[in-house]
Amino acid sequence: MPSTPPPDDRAVIDARRHEASAKVVGELGLSDADVDEVVDLFAALLRWRSTSDAQREASRRFMRLGENDMRAIRFLMAARHDGTVVTSTMLAEHLGVKGPSVTKLLDRLEHAGHIRREPHPSDRRALSIVVTDSTSSTATATVGADHVRRFRVAAAMSSEERRTVTRFLSTIADLPVLEHGD
Repeated sequence: MPSTPPPDDRAVIDARRHEASAKVVGELGLSDADVDEVVDLFAALLRWRSTSDAQREASRRFMRLGENDMRAIRFLMAARHDGTVVTSTMLAEHLGVKGPSVTKLLDRLEHAGHIRREPHPSDRRALSIVVTDSTSSTATATVGADHVRRFRVAAAMSSEERRTVTRFLSTIADLPVLEHGD
């Protein structure tokens, strides 16, 4: 007997196939075409998340860095661009890690030639953290190129389209996290 193929991503997110969502579809009086558009929207979000994750992983592998290492480099590059002096405390706060963890991260990045610790320009007791020119150039040529591609897509949209997408994504992001089992 032939086996039934597993559902594709669209089928998994189709509200008509889930009891709780199907009820909402009925309550809202959505047509099949309306539901198809909503499914298309969420399928596109899933594709974006998957593609974004894959691109971030490819960049991380290329740079031979962990996720927090990459976040630190991005933060240091943005600070450098803005002329902001970064301390280990500032970086720890940005990454949401404690002092010893940021020290290990900085030791690792410094050993690999990605950052330098330099005297703070206005506080003799502190050190500033700067990304090296080499790492900045490499990140700009790789990760930066990906950002440019995405920026071009958004820039090609009309102002109204960008505001609509922003409003949708912000509304979704502002939904409270539902804790299950509490």
